[in-house]
Amino acid sequence: MHILTEQPTTALQYSLSEGYPKLREQLKERMVKNFGIDMENNELIVVSGSQQSADLATKALINEGDGIICEEPSFIGCLNTFRTYKAKLYGVKLNNDGMDLEQLEKTLKENKNIKMIYTIPTFQNPSGVTTSLKVRKRMIELAVKYNVIILEDNPYGELRYSGEDVPTIKSMDTTGHVIYAGSFSKVFSPGLRLAYMVFDKGIMEKIVVGKQATDVHTNVFSQMIASYYLEHYDLDAQIEKIRLLYKHRGEWMLECMDKYFPTKNVSWTRPEGGIFLWVTLPEGIDTQKLLSESIEKKVAFVPGVAFMTDINKPTSCLRLNYSTMPDDKIEQGIKILGELLKSKLD
Repeated sequence: MHILTEQPTTALQYSLSEGYPKLREQLKERMVKNFGIDMENNELIVVSGSQQSADLATKALINEGDGIICEEPSFIGCLNTFRTYKAKLYGVKLNNDGMDLEQLEKTLKENKNIKMIYTIPTFQNPSGVTTSLKVRKRMIELAVKYNVIILEDNPYGELRYSGEDVPTIKSMDTTGHVIYAGSFSKVFSPGLRLAYMVFDKGIMEKIVVGKQATDVHTNVFSQMIASYYLEHYDLDAQIEKIRLLYKHRGEWMLECMDKYFPTKNVSWTRPEGGIFLWVTLPEGIDTQKLLSESIEKKVAFVPGVAFMTDINKPTSCLRLNYSTMPDDKIEQGIKILGELLKSKLD
């Protein structure tokens, strides 16, 4: 109510495409303080969810037929964004420490049409994997060598509940080859549809024109709510509460999986943060078909095919999410799924 009574015209009128000025300045300070990102040579705009960061980057930099390298598996939302612009997708295997560097360079070397590398380096969706510092540094080297842009999607990076922080790729970018996408969705409110992208000042005009052609500007009222919260409350303290909650639920799901899942020829990731983990079943088990049987038992997961560059190729993987369910529901669901998996492997 404070915003509507004190600044009704600002909250309910058109605004700047780049974003609410006060919020932009607050976010720039946060980028420097919390993420070590240089804001002298970069710019920041507010967008309508981090999905729009991918859309604007693709709209500004990718022509039909241009190539985009993606982790295999990767986030379905951005894969679909790239497809709508008729980009050619190249999947690169995701190891326990990030993209397979040998395959990444081979793909860059053999395909001259590649313009962008898309990565979720911290608590990746869907796998929960975190890219190591060594791999991040090499990715920048390859981006410079082959003159491609890295789109670093980091909606989960502040949700670390164990292990050591790894610097963002953007914080190591000295040549303008990295576009950074951050979000309020996982640390504040998904319904406000607020995110931000940071990029080299040289492409500011292209990004802003793309934004104007999409939605003119992000919801001003939502931006003002976020700005007010950052000014009067402690977002970092709120994030710490979220970390503790996810730590409990993530560790509890893993404990239940250790108890109820078959261990022969079945493996799963053990994330140090975020909200997802990835299960790999033996070859030949199509998790798309398995989902139908699981839903009959009132347990849902996302089959791995949804996260692949080739959506027609069956996969033996699936994604689980531990962020919203209470302990009893997590145990009940994992027990049912474990029994189903054991029936398939007997």
